[in-house]
Order: sequence, then C-alpha cells, then structure tokens
Amino acid sequence: MNDVQRPLAELVSFLESFEEPHILFDRDYRILAANAAYRRAHGARQEVIGRTCYEVSHHYAVPCDQAGEACPLARSLESGQRERVVHLHHTPHGEAYESIELSPVRDAAGGARYFIEKLAPLDVARGLSAQAGLVGRAASFQAMLGLVARVAPSEATVLLQGESGTGKELVAAAIHDASRRSSQAFVVVDCSGVPETLFESELFGHERGAFTGATQRRTGLVEAASGGTLFLDEVGDIPLGMQVKLLRLLETGTYRRVGSSELRKADIRVISATHRDLRAMVARGGFRQDLYYRLNTFPIDVPPLRERVDDVPLLAGALLARVAPERSLRLGPGAEAALLSYRFPGNVRELRNLLERASLMCDGDEIRRHHLKLDGDDGDARVASSGRDPLEGGALAAVERRALVAALAAHTGSRRALADRLGISERTLYRKLRRFGLLRHD
Repeated sequence: MNDVQRPLAELVSFLESFEEPHILFDRDYRILAANAAYRRAHGARQEVIGRTCYEVSHHYAVPCDQAGEACPLARSLESGQRERVVHLHHTPHGEAYESIELSPVRDAAGGARYFIEKLAPLDVARGLSAQAGLVGRAASFQAMLGLVARVAPSEATVLLQGESGTGKELVAAAIHDASRRSSQAFVVVDCSGVPETLFESELFGHERGAFTGATQRRTGLVEAASGGTLFLDEVGDIPLGMQVKLLRLLETGTYRRVGSSELRKADIRVISATHRDLRAMVARGGFRQDLYYRLNTFPIDVPPLRERVDDVPLLAGALLARVAPERSLRLGPGAEAALLSYRFPGNVRELRNLLERASLMCDGDEIRRHHLKLDGDDGDARVASSGRDPLEGGALAAVERRALVAALAAHTGSRRALADRLGISERTLYRKLRRFGLLRHD
C-alpha cells in the first residue's frame, strides 16, 4: 500500500463525521479512506484501502463503465458535478442494491482530485431471489430502479406506465417504502373497479343523507391515505366527469366530501399507474390533457418480462417461495429452458400463475417441463400467437442456447433421456441442437 497517496487528514476526519457509509477514492478508482459506518456496514474482513472501488463492490477487473454499467466517477469527470446511480453491490450479506451518490473534491486549480461516495442500501429491491420486494438484475430493471431511487425521497407525482401484469403496484409500493411517508398508509384505488356513480364517494367520502342509501358518514380513500400515499391503479379508467375533481385535488390539495360544503385539506402523495396510452387518449378526447400533464410529472416505464428474460430464473425462485413457502421447490433445466423461451404476454402475473399451478402438479422438489402449462403449449414451449418458434428470435435464442449448454454439461445419458428430462421429443431436441451447433456423437 506504500504507493497509495495519503489524502489530507481533514478529508478523512470529514468522512468520519457522517452517519452513513462513505468512502474516499482518487481518479484511478483507488480507495483512500473508508469511514466507520462503511466498515460496520460492509465488514472489515478484507482491507479495502488501496483497492479499486469496482473490485471491492462488483468484483470486476475493469471500471463499471467498461463492464456495461453506469460509472458515477466517469460521469462526474464528464459533467464536472455530483452524480447519482443505483448499483448492485457485493456485501457481506450477499448481493444488494445500493443508491450511490458521488461528489468530486476539487484542488486549488479547480480540477477533481478526489471523490467522496455515499452508499445507501435500497431495501425495496433485491438482485437475487427474495421473498419480498422487487427482484431483478436485467439492465431495464436496473434503469427503472434508478428512477425509483431518485424520485422516492421527493413528493413528486409519479406515473407508472407498463403492460398489465408487470408489477406496477409493487413498484408503487417500493416508491412509498423508500419515501419519507413509509410509516404511513399506502392506499390503493382500483379505478377500473369502481362504478362511475360511486367514484366520487369512494375517493372523497360522503356525509349522511348525501344520496339515497347514505345512512351514515363515510371516510373516503383520500382521507384514509392522509400522511401517506394514494395509489391510483389504472388511472386511464377514471370517468371524465371525475377527472376534473381529481385535477383540483392535485392542484390545490383540497377536496369536499359528497354532500358537504366544508373544504378539507389532503396530505397525500399521489402515484398513478396505467397500461393504456394516455397520450393517445388525450388526442381522442378520452382523457383530460391538463390532468395527464399533472399526473405525468415523473414518468417511469415498468418493463415487460420479455425485455428482462434473464430475470425469469430469479423471479421464479422468489415466486415459488411465495406460492409454496412450506416446500423447497426449484426449476428443472427443461422447465427453465421452456420459460426462458416463452414470450409471457401476461408478464410477471402470468409467471406467478404458471408456477402456482406447476407447484400443485409437482409431487417432488423439482418442477419439470410437463408440469408447466404455457399459453398455446404444444409440448415445445411455442407461443401460438407468433406462429413460429421463439428460438428464432436473437435474444431469446441466446438465452435458450445457454440453457441447453447447461443441460448438456450436466447430462451423461443418451439423447433420448435428455429429451425426456427437458420435456420435449427427441426429434425436437435434435432440431434445437442442430440449430445451435451443439450436436455431438452420443
């Protein structure tokens, strides 16, 4: 460590004043100091001084940006300012997502000489299979998570956009859990399930005698969410007549119970979600433009499962632990290969339903191909709507090839036995092996 430069004692002392984990490193990524909070959180089994931040946190041999990830130091050198990213780090407790905030420390000439990095765990997400929270490692998932970490501490109105079944409510709950309102209520409004005639009463509440059947005063969902977060699921289904009242709530923070003239103050944060194209609805006159822009303060796209196919095994492990917590179920190679080549029109919700059914069909500990009932299933894990084998798609083909390579490496029997294990015919197995250049003499 003799070649490691010694930072100013004042800088090291400054680091120790923080309660959160902080490290100090130079332009060559070498860690020069780590405060007590960092040592407590990340353990002191190995000395970190003199090692590079990317080797300690990621076990990489090259900087993050050369390994396909966003590097806050490279960004800071380019922008000349503080940078924030979300990274999946190795910790003494396993892999975990952390929110990184990096600030440059300038010398007398104004150049960035050192960098101080603050690390905060992002407990609402996991990089590996977990029974709670968001699960994933794919680039699209990490990009979404970076936006979640950035907006959660604020009071900004968030619009989650994504297909049905992608887990928008889980993302909304994650934003709430990472916010200053996390100790208060998280109230869900299913906008598609509330009749138009009852919508105002459900949202704002009503006084006794406000309408036929209103035999007593009722608290609305806005009031129930006071101090916390109101999640408007499927906001595109809100009736036009109610949209102007919702807009008033968002703009003034006030509302009235049905049948009352008293103006009430709402202390809520609003997160909304939709699978509809609200911009197109605005153009057709089906959604108010002013409300759209008010809801769309901070949009987040929730990626469909087909865009994060490498996360399927991780999600499957987490979902199996949820649907069958008393069992130690795992995916067999054939089942995993079939899921990796499937398009999942129903997204994560469909994956959960598939695995719940499979867990009921499986008597052992390993879910196999024949336990799965995929949409349009013909035994070869095809999707009927496409009319062709999804193995012909480039990204999915690469994933399927990796699964077949792993199955071949673990198999010592005949080709027929391997086909039986994968849950496909021997002819289909031959066709796949030939396509991927994996044919070999038995």
